[in-house]
Amino acid sequence: MNARNIEPRHAVVIGAGFGGLALAIRLQASGIRTTLLEGRDKPGGRAYVYEDQGFVFDAGPTVITDPSCIEELFALAGKRIADYVEMLPVTPFYRLCWEDGSHFDYANDQDVLDRQIHARNPADVAGYRRFLAYSQAVFAEGYLKLGAVPFLSFRDMVAAGPQLARLQAWRSVYGIVSRFIQDEQLRQAFSFHSLLVGGNPFATSSIYTLIHALERTWGVWFPRGGTGALVRGLVRLFEDIGGRIELNAPVARIDVAAGRVAGVRLEDGRGFAADAVASNADVVHTYATLLGQHPRGAEQGAALAKKRFSNSLFVLYFGLDRHHSQLRHHTVCFGPRYRELIKDIFKGETLAEDFSLYLHAPCVTDPSLAPPGCGSHYVLAPVPHLGNAPIDWETEGPTYRDRIFDYLERRYMPGLRSQLVTSRIFTPLDFREQLNAHLGSAFSLEPLLTQSAWFRPHNRDARLSNLYLVGAGTHPGAGVPGVIGSAKATAGLMLKEMREGAPA
Repeated sequence: MNARNIEPRHAVVIGAGFGGLALAIRLQASGIRTTLLEGRDKPGGRAYVYEDQGFVFDAGPTVITDPSCIEELFALAGKRIADYVEMLPVTPFYRLCWEDGSHFDYANDQDVLDRQIHARNPADVAGYRRFLAYSQAVFAEGYLKLGAVPFLSFRDMVAAGPQLARLQAWRSVYGIVSRFIQDEQLRQAFSFHSLLVGGNPFATSSIYTLIHALERTWGVWFPRGGTGALVRGLVRLFEDIGGRIELNAPVARIDVAAGRVAGVRLEDGRGFAADAVASNADVVHTYATLLGQHPRGAEQGAALAKKRFSNSLFVLYFGLDRHHSQLRHHTVCFGPRYRELIKDIFKGETLAEDFSLYLHAPCVTDPSLAPPGCGSHYVLAPVPHLGNAPIDWETEGPTYRDRIFDYLERRYMPGLRSQLVTSRIFTPLDFREQLNAHLGSAFSLEPLLTQSAWFRPHNRDARLSNLYLVGAGTHPGAGVPGVIGSAKATAGLMLKEMREGAPA
């Protein structure tokens, strides 16, 4: 037995987003000494938290759709999630609104759904049931069976081929929905979900309709205290089982020696030797910058930069001196165009005049996120990434903010301007500068069929066998369940090599 096989082994995980946290917990709970390095002053990655004048703003993900994958992390460590964070059910899941004044409450109640669907188009009641059955079949195959299984060889993709063909994975999300649903607004209601993971409903594989079944299976949840409270709970769990996390610790490079990763070096010069390194950072940044001094990094970084990347987001956080009781926790505000706007978002060279918005009003579920009687909110608008539309966001950002405020005040939140206490914006430029996101993309590679599973950057590098990826840029993709699933896939590979001394 050589020295490399003597435990305890040491793993370094770069980035404390949901993927990095989940991976670090799995490794530490399995007996691997694990250090988690986070460049910012708080953990969470895209799930950062802003606080201002008593308002708490979750920066990123606010929809928790598979609590079981989070509960599993606590169970692995012999703990209970309830001892760390309280998960609250959200109902309805979303209120979907259109400019004609109509709305649809998407809830986990078949009778409620049937009545609303019947009011729009009676024939779509049966059509929706067929769509739900299709979504459940995709969910069983694509999420339960393959969501945490690494695709390291093309043989893995070939093995999944018959099931993908049977499920017509080459069709788009919108195309599949339209096979079952006739009403155009209902088609939007059941196809918008791919936007939550950076996917164009008219181009993204129909495999992503599984999100609908996932929500119907486990519901939609929100942590008391916000998504940041869940992040803090995961950090506390990691530390309780002996893990070490370093904040304000941006990584400058990944070191390689004798054909293997040897560790990482921080911008302040400190080094961390490691038997294995996993990166939760942006995949292009990981290869082109952190590994850019090595031929593998330069080569893979250049190749990945040529891929198609997801849209970006414009996010506006704001606190009001009153609570808007007419809102639901999650509201989707569809604009006057759907197909045309989405084309502008994914391929447009300029900023569209109209927009569709996601409005988050967490005080509906948890009033503690704002001062008494007040409301904490954020609204996001999908926008092109910087490679498609090189917008000067330092100039355009405040103007776009004002346009969104005007729209919300006119249609959804009367008196907003006079009630405004605080606000801040986060633009595609911030995604690039603060999160190292290639082209300011909010979700990494676009989830096309040709950029999924084996076609996506692998959970383990093909040349450096002790370099791993976790998070939105690897299999299975973006979204909280997706990145936590990636951690399960990556952890399986790491544990096998670190225990047995050979690639899995």
